Amino acid sequence: MNAQAPCREPGESTPEVPSRHRSGDAPIIVVGSGIAGLSAALAAAKGDSRHGIAPTDVLVLTSGRLEESNTLHAQGGIAAAIFPDDSPALHARDTIAAGDGLCDPRTVDILTREGAVRVRELLGHGVRFDRDSSGRPRRGLEAAHSRPRVLHAGGDATGRIVELDVCRMIRDQPRIDVLENMVVRDVIVRDGMVAGVRLWDRAAGSMRDVAGSRVILATGGAGRMFPFTTNPPLATGTGVAIGLRAGAQVMDLEFYQFHPTALAMGEHFLISEAVRGEGAYLVDEHGERYMPAVDPRAELAPRDVVARENYRRIMAQNGRPVFLDAAGIAAKQGLGRDRRVLAAFLADRFPTIDRYLRDQGIEWSVEPVPITPAAHYWMGGLRTDAHARTSVPGLYAAGECARTGVHGANRLASNSLLEGLVFGHRAGLAAADDPADRGWNDARDDDAYGRVLGHDNDGIGVETIDDPTHAAQVTQVAPSTTPGGATAIHADPAESLRNLMWTGVGVLRDADGLGSAREGLRRLAGTAPSDGTTPADTTMPTGDTTPAETTMPTGDITLPDTALAAYACATAALARTESRGAHARTDHPRTDPLQARSRAYVLQGAPR
Repeated sequence: MNAQAPCREPGESTPEVPSRHRSGDAPIIVVGSGIAGLSAALAAAKGDSRHGIAPTDVLVLTSGRLEESNTLHAQGGIAAAIFPDDSPALHARDTIAAGDGLCDPRTVDILTREGAVRVRELLGHGVRFDRDSSGRPRRGLEAAHSRPRVLHAGGDATGRIVELDVCRMIRDQPRIDVLENMVVRDVIVRDGMVAGVRLWDRAAGSMRDVAGSRVILATGGAGRMFPFTTNPPLATGTGVAIGLRAGAQVMDLEFYQFHPTALAMGEHFLISEAVRGEGAYLVDEHGERYMPAVDPRAELAPRDVVARENYRRIMAQNGRPVFLDAAGIAAKQGLGRDRRVLAAFLADRFPTIDRYLRDQGIEWSVEPVPITPAAHYWMGGLRTDAHARTSVPGLYAAGECARTGVHGANRLASNSLLEGLVFGHRAGLAAADDPADRGWNDARDDDAYGRVLGHDNDGIGVETIDDPTHAAQVTQVAPSTTPGGATAIHADPAESLRNLMWTGVGVLRDADGLGSAREGLRRLAGTAPSDGTTPADTTMPTGDTTPAETTMPTGDITLPDTALAAYACATAALARTESRGAHARTDHPRTDPLQARSRAYVLQGAPR
């Protein structure tokens, strides 16, 4: 690759990228270019001389441009205990409290201890975090944090600035090659171990295989399973689906976090939690606050609490939105009654949100902002150990497509970028150091990465998800109900999928809705075309490495992945007969102490 190529803003043209891996062989393959994938690539390429881990060549595959990822769109900051009045132990306590009984204390300890180290490294590398007048990193308070510990960059543009700054490091690293516009379709498994990836080359218009004994999935989230989401179009659940088909275990898929405050119009633009942290409050259509009566923390209650109450109020208003009022910021910040002063504050503190809202014709210093809950972050994913290993030797996962155990049933605000940073780094070192046949159940004291033993099964039973990909043909499209209560029929399979998820597997759930959604998703997963000619097939190649069908895919190439991920999510949600964290069952409204453990699943018929 051209190590001196500048980091491009999204939308710029993609130059030809020379690569020593075009012949089809790569020591470590990283799929995805968000903070987790970039951290993994940098860690593997640099190695760790203190612990005898040699630098390794890395190939990064992205479905678009290197700079385009979920991270790019993240407005929230990075939580890190790097300030004198804070500590990793306090950060861990807040994280575990938010996780509602399902966090893994071992990985939370890793997150908060190593997170502080990783963030200090970013500061040392010159990542452009916001600073106060004395030059120290500026910090903010967000919901359920006991200390102000959240760093931002560019006010509400943290993800964009971090992504672009870290991309510069990637392009300056000679051991890292980047191939853009490569849509990974599957991990190749041979004799129970990873042998490479099968991908769709957008430029060539054909399928091809890339050999490699270690693959790190860092594909981001799955918000596009829902019609209302803060996620970009690439958040299709690909990593979870690819891992399932490869035989990897998944866990905690029922826990999907809905952000309480997305703009209730257009692309459902995220209104960052930091806005409420600065003092904005929620009001109904009559201008009355309601959160103080729901939770003593009011608007700074955990996200699941706020999202559910917003949803209930919207339903009570026949689908009309609730509002976020910035007038509370003026009161909390002592800005007085002059709205011009408030307008200046909002433009300085939240430049991205301010610009977007003004473009939509909303003067939020004067009028409240209409908002709705929207799918935001998946706490579950591919089950990993403390070093990002999945249950398939040679397959690693990091970031939102992984389930590390740090989020439990409900993610603490601004821990997502931190998780990608920490466990992406661990994934890169583990992939560089592990032998090809290393499994995740090899318990050893890994001083190279921390003071935590390798992960074992912890007595957790592994259940099987029925393979939905050979279901009967769909004979009719699925009906859906919008938040306003109107029922519509969608002939488009992707639209049907999103509405099945919103009505059956959304903010509030029950057995009838989950069962109906699961059956509809089973049928969609069974008929979604994978290559324009045949139904999706979960059978992995075991010995044949010849290129697959070269027919140009028709329609949405990721629809089979989204359908399988959605089906697995609904299956897990139907099985958890309680309400916990982000999983709210109206037919099981209480938390059941006997269900205070995670469930693991594998796909029926997948190689194991």
